[in-house]
Amino acid sequence: MKKIKSLKGFTLIELLIVIAIIGILASIVLVSL
Repeated sequence: MKKIKSLKGFTLIELLIVIAIIGILASIVLVSL
């Protein structure tokens, strides 16, 4: 039950964090190129 609640609660947050990290990494790669 705890895992299900944590997944429902942090799914959107984790997605936003992952998108932010990918965006930062992509920008760094583009700048380095």
